[in-house]
Amino acid sequence: MSLFRKKDLNAMLAQAEDGGKGLKRTLGAGNLIALGVGAIIGAGLFVRTAAAAGQAAGPAVTLSFIVAAVGCAFAGLCYAEFAAMIPISGSAYAYSYVTMGETVAWIIGWALIMEYALGAATVSIAWSEYLNKLLGGGIPYEWSHSPFESITDTAGVLHHGIMNAPALIILLLLTLLLIKGTQESAIVNAVIVFIKVAIVIIFIIIGWQFMRPENHTPYLIPANQPPLMDSAGKVVADYSGVFKHGWGGVLGGAAIVFFAFIGFDAVSTAAQEAKNPKRDMPIGILGSLVVCTILYILFGHVLTGVAPWTDFVDPLKGREASVAYAISTYMTGYGWLATAVTVAILAGFSSVILVMLMGQSRVFYSMSNDGLLPKAFSDLHPKFRTPYKSNWILFVFVGAFAAFVPGSVAGDLTSFGTLFAFVLVSAGVWILRVKSPNMERPFKTPLVPLVPILGAIICLAMIFALDAQTLKVAFGWMALGLVVYFVYSRKHSKLNQE
Repeated sequence: MSLFRKKDLNAMLAQAEDGGKGLKRTLGAGNLIALGVGAIIGAGLFVRTAAAAGQAAGPAVTLSFIVAAVGCAFAGLCYAEFAAMIPISGSAYAYSYVTMGETVAWIIGWALIMEYALGAATVSIAWSEYLNKLLGGGIPYEWSHSPFESITDTAGVLHHGIMNAPALIILLLLTLLLIKGTQESAIVNAVIVFIKVAIVIIFIIIGWQFMRPENHTPYLIPANQPPLMDSAGKVVADYSGVFKHGWGGVLGGAAIVFFAFIGFDAVSTAAQEAKNPKRDMPIGILGSLVVCTILYILFGHVLTGVAPWTDFVDPLKGREASVAYAISTYMTGYGWLATAVTVAILAGFSSVILVMLMGQSRVFYSMSNDGLLPKAFSDLHPKFRTPYKSNWILFVFVGAFAAFVPGSVAGDLTSFGTLFAFVLVSAGVWILRVKSPNMERPFKTPLVPLVPILGAIICLAMIFALDAQTLKVAFGWMALGLVVYFVYSRKHSKLNQE
């Protein structure tokens, strides 16, 4: 049979409306925007901003956000068209199944594991870092870091990580909340979003008066920038690579902070739970993207103006819990704000993890309904009508990564999965416009094929700007996915049975 056999759109929509036996439609436009903002404003803002500034872009991390946002805007418009037209769970996986066939759909579904599952793992690791900061470093290094991480303290003592216990605990609590219900999860998320957006705005307003012009000069990292070392004399940042300084560094920084924008496409995974998806999905996707992009640019500008970007490469200075570090070190008299920011960030990270876990479980739900994954992934709880078995399986997988893999590794792999999904969604809009021009489209992407082509090109450029090790691991993961597909999924596919 063909490698590119496609699922019929009408059959897919009929499956979504299965007589009340499926997922509950409980989310409105406001819930969807809150879901998007909940996923976007989190690790990307509070952790990856400092990482991008310290590793590649310097103060020009604001330009990196603009580059990433432009790529997201093109992809977001394509997502909005698909989500309104095909309002079912599965996001890019479901869209690819209709437009490019089963093999491509499987590949993107497998890549989405890197986006959502590893995204949740990365943010839970950041949650652990901020909890430790709030507790004044009270959690031993060994029990808050992976076995692959080590640090030499000021007394010269070497500490090796054992496992990240706090990250595992927050994943367990949010898994239990998701099993309880989507509406309950959305209410908790909305409260958290209000708190963290308020704190971000307060930091921008107060931090503006503490900015120092010399911290923004030079704005781009110069080509002759020497390597930076930590307090123990170990090199922690090298700027000799083409994507580590100048305008190349801006693109490299964009690839790092792109992780910050994955929230808007997580909205599309909830399409089957939206009350009026044809109207509400474009509002949720594009609305959350616009709000967060504005906040990101302002936040990055203030953060690098308050603290020198070079502080963000040293683990004993501002690499971990960078915002709280900048406030406590450079904003005299605002210690209360550092504590408030840390509490708000912990709550904010919780909402990001919540949305990522929900998004991944919904992708698994759709893939299982199509026969590409075992039936357990689509089994719904008899009372709550949530994919509870998928949630538990996901907890084991994400928990293992969060407990034993460094956050930097998982974060870069998340960026790859996100960018890859965006490329295929952009291509899919154009393909479906050519093959099915008369299909009903409640929301239409403007300037097709220009917008899809630009979206795909920008996202591909940011994929190649990722470091070589990340790309090797990502392609290895995709190769493993193809093995799983041809050994199990292809034979069990419902299209194969038909």
